[in-house]
Amino acid sequence: MNLDEVIKNSIIQNQAPIGFDEFMQLALYYPKLGYYRSGSEKFGEKGDFVTAPETSDLFGFCLAKQCAQVLKKTDDILEFGAGSGVLAAQILFELGRLDCLPKHYYILELSAELRHRQKQTIAKALPELLECVIWLDQLPQAFNGVVIANEVLDAMPAKRIIQKDKIFYELGVGIDQDTFNWQVKDQIIQKDTFKFPPLMSEGYTTEINQQAIAWIDSLYGALDNALILLIDYGMHRDEYFHPQRIDGTLRCYHQHKSSEDPFVNIGEQDITTSVNFSDIADQARLSGFKVSGYATQALFLISLGIDEYLLNETDDNKRISLAQQVKQLVLPSAMGESFKVLALSKNRHVKLIGFKEQDLSHKL
Repeated sequence: MNLDEVIKNSIIQNQAPIGFDEFMQLALYYPKLGYYRSGSEKFGEKGDFVTAPETSDLFGFCLAKQCAQVLKKTDDILEFGAGSGVLAAQILFELGRLDCLPKHYYILELSAELRHRQKQTIAKALPELLECVIWLDQLPQAFNGVVIANEVLDAMPAKRIIQKDKIFYELGVGIDQDTFNWQVKDQIIQKDTFKFPPLMSEGYTTEINQQAIAWIDSLYGALDNALILLIDYGMHRDEYFHPQRIDGTLRCYHQHKSSEDPFVNIGEQDITTSVNFSDIADQARLSGFKVSGYATQALFLISLGIDEYLLNETDDNKRISLAQQVKQLVLPSAMGESFKVLALSKNRHVKLIGFKEQDLSHKL
């Protein structure tokens, strides 16, 4: 049975359209067939998209400097969804250079295929540190240290909603003549559940992510004393629900080409929605976190001295290559403005160096 049939059977058994969050869950995470559970190449030039760690080691080096500011000798690092393992290797390398290695580097990864790839990456880059890396399949208890989630929130299944007659309804996935299509469900999304602008145009479509909200709340209960760094593409609420963003933020990626059609290449393409950082910050405060910083990726990396790595490089050819990598990470036309960094803290009160150039927490 292929993944299309699995999803169609789910709709048939439901005897009604399923929520887009359920469709997205099956398409991305169904055992062995879902996009993140299959063995296909996903990251880098051979995959479907390029992440910041795949773009340049400097991304991980800068994150390591932020970690080093707050890490104590007994602290650990916990990374969610470590992708190819490149970011973990970058952070561990730089923390070793800074003489600030964590006691353990935990990776919470549910995909067996990705776990294997991560182990290969770290073993090749830093064989002497492989023993301190521990893979988990659930949240640890009473964690102390730094939590990192790079491009994790955007991959959490989201609901799609549509406004009709000044009311938001859930937009489900159904079948018409053996083809997937959008169908409006009877369920009404109450506006007081999430903070919407007062009125949108008829047919305005967007996303809400209840799973991401629940994840933030569960994370608080697992931490004792910690800093959380959430890096993802997204925006604050007013920008997220801009009147001109009439089709929401849903995007799919296949072989470095983007589309807005989740019903093709199922299991072979990434499906993602942008992060509403205002919703995340609201839930974080409600759960008990302190919002310790919010900035564009560009100014976060600049605050951490990404330019210093460039200036300290003496080899001309390497400096030219690094300059191109820095541009990709910080220019507004690349990753610099679309990606944001949100810092949350629990029982850890430090003025973070990553936000000395910019802190937009007041916008959340």
